[in-house]
Amino acid sequence: MSIPALPPENDLETKDVLKKAASAHRYLAELKGLASTIPNQSILVFTLTLQEAKDSSEIENIITTHDDLYKSELNLILNPAAKEVSRYAAALQKGFALVRQSGLLTINHILEIHKELEQNDAGIRKVPGTELINEQTGAIVYTPPQDHREILRLMSNLEQFINDDAMSGLDPLVKMAVIHHQFESIHPFYDGNGRAGRIISILYLVAKDLLHIPVLYLSRYIIRSKGEYYRLLQRARDADDWESWILYMLHGVESTARQTIWTVNAIKNLMLDYKHRIRAELPKIYSQDLLNNLFRHPYTKIEYLQNDLSISRLTATKYLNQLTEQGFLRKAKAGRHNYYINLPLMDLFARIPEL
Repeated sequence: MSIPALPPENDLETKDVLKKAASAHRYLAELKGLASTIPNQSILVFTLTLQEAKDSSEIENIITTHDDLYKSELNLILNPAAKEVSRYAAALQKGFALVRQSGLLTINHILEIHKELEQNDAGIRKVPGTELINEQTGAIVYTPPQDHREILRLMSNLEQFINDDAMSGLDPLVKMAVIHHQFESIHPFYDGNGRAGRIISILYLVAKDLLHIPVLYLSRYIIRSKGEYYRLLQRARDADDWESWILYMLHGVESTARQTIWTVNAIKNLMLDYKHRIRAELPKIYSQDLLNNLFRHPYTKIEYLQNDLSISRLTATKYLNQLTEQGFLRKAKAGRHNYYINLPLMDLFARIPEL
C-alpha cells in the first residue's frame, strides 16, 4: 500500500475536532500543573510508567499481574511476561531521557527505544513479507510498505513532521493523532510497532511541552476500545475518514488526562496521610526520603531502603518492621526473601475510575 507523505492534504481541523481538542488541552494543562506539585516527580514517572507498561503490553497479549510485575521489579521471580513489561517501562524512561536532553524525537531515538523494547538490533525492516493479520479470521487486514528504501523515506518524512513545526500548523494534539497513525501505517519494525508507537505518542507531548513528565498513558483507554482503535486506524486508510480517528484519539487524551488527574490527586492525598501518620506514630524514623521510597516502590525491600536512605541493612530492616507493625506496609515472602507492600497504594491503582 502506498502511504502519502506528511503533512496530510486533508483539512483535518473540523469544527468538532477543534472543539474536542480545546477540551483535551484543558485537562492536559491541569494534569501538567498537578504533576508538578508532587514533591518527587520520579514517584509518578516510576509508578505510572509501570501501569502504562502493563496496559500497553496487554494490547499485544502479553499478560501479567500487578503482583508478578512488582515481584519481577524486585528480582524475586523470573516471569517472562513481567520482564517484557519491565522492558517497556525501561524503553519509555530511556526515550524520556533522550527527549528531555535534546528537545527532539528523532529516528535514532525511536531506534534506541525499540532496541530497549525488543532487546535486539534488528532495526527497521529490510526483508519483505510483513502483513497485519486478523487474529480471529486469519485474514490479511493491512499490508504496510515492503521496500526498505520506501520505509526509510517515510520515516525521514515522519521525523521532520514531528520536529519541524513550520511544516504544519496543526494543533499539537491533532498532530499527535496523525503521527501515531502514520507510524503504525509505516510499521517500520518486524515486531514491537504498537508499543513503540504508544511510547512515541507520550514522548511527543513531552517534546512539545504539553507535559513536563510522561504521565499520560493512552494504553488503558485503547485496551477498553481495542476493536474501535483498529477499526478507525484502518478506516482512515481505506475511507480517508480522519475526523473519526482524530476524535477517537482526542477523546482518549481527555479521558486519560482526567483519570490521571484522579490518580495523581489520590497518590498525593495518600502520601500526605502517610506523612502525618508516620510523623505522629514513628517520629524517630520519619524522613521525606522514607516517604518517597514507600511510594516510588509499591513493593519495596531492605536493599531499596538501604540505598535510598543511606542506612545500614540492620536499620533498614528495623524501619520496615516498624512500618509493618503500624500497618503502613504488609510483609510478604518469596522463597527466602522478604518484601513489603504498600497495600493502600496498590488498592488505589485497582480503583482508577472510568472517566
